[in-house]
Amino acid sequence: MFLDAELHAAYRIGNAPILNFPFPHFYVENIFPDDFYSMIQKNLPAINEMVSMADHDTNNWGLASYKDRFVLDFAREDLMKKVEKDKKEFLDSLGKIFTQSNFSNLLQAKFKRFLDMRFQYLDNVSFKHDLKLVNDKQNYALGPHTDKPSKVISVLFYLPKDLTHQGTGTSIYIPKDPNSLDKELPDKHYPRDDFHKIMTMPFVPNSAFCFIKTNNSYHGVEKLEVKETDRWSLQYNLYLTDVSLEEERIAKNKHQKENSSVPETPQSKFSI
Repeated sequence: MFLDAELHAAYRIGNAPILNFPFPHFYVENIFPDDFYSMIQKNLPAINEMVSMADHDTNNWGLASYKDRFVLDFAREDLMKKVEKDKKEFLDSLGKIFTQSNFSNLLQAKFKRFLDMRFQYLDNVSFKHDLKLVNDKQNYALGPHTDKPSKVISVLFYLPKDLTHQGTGTSIYIPKDPNSLDKELPDKHYPRDDFHKIMTMPFVPNSAFCFIKTNNSYHGVEKLEVKETDRWSLQYNLYLTDVSLEEERIAKNKHQKENSSVPETPQSKFSI
C-alpha cells in the first residue's frame, strides 16, 4: 500500500508542469491513490495529540503568535508517542515515504535548473528535511514572506475531508512596491496590503502545492474566518544544512565583492 502510494505521488509530481510566474511552483490534484487518501483521513491525530506552533519551538520568538496552528512533528518522538498506537504505526510508515532519500532526490531533479542557479557558487551542497502534520484553526493567518534563507523546497499536501474550505489554500503574491522591501530582513513577514494577491491554491482533498524558495517566493495564508475550521495539511520542507548555508553565504559575499562593479544577472539575483 505504501509503495503504491509513493509511486503514485512520484508520478504525479514528476510529470506536473512547473509554472514560473511569479516564482517556480506547481499544483497537482489526486496526489495519492483514493484509498490511500482515505486511510490518511482515518489516521489523522486528535487535536490534543498535537502542539501549537507557539509551543513547538519556544526558542523561536517569531512563532509566539501562531497559537492557532497545531503541529505533529514526525521527527519528535516525544510528540509522536502521544498518538494512538494504531494511528502512530500508520503515520510512521507514511513518514518514511518522505523522509527517505527518494523523495528528496525527486524534488531536486524536478527543480534542478533552478537549484543549479541558486548554488552556482558552491561545489557541494548538503540538505536536511522535516515533515509535519498541521491543523490550522480559526484566526490563523500567515503574511506574505519568502521563507528563511535555509529553505530550499516546500511541498504542502492538502488534506481536507471535503470542499468546505477550498478557498483557504496557500496564496502567492507580488509586492506593490519592490523598493519598499526590507533588504536587511529578506525573509520578513509583510502586511497583505503591501502586496497584490496573484492566486490562491484550491484547498481541495488530495491535492498538493510545491514551490522552490527564491528571493521573490512570496506566499502566505489569508486569515481563516470560519469558526469550525480544520485546515489539515502534511508539510514537507527541504533545507540546507547549517554547513551548506554558511558556505552559501560566504560564497555569495565573495562573489559580490569580486563583481561589485558588474551589473547583476538573473542568476545572481535568484536567491537570497
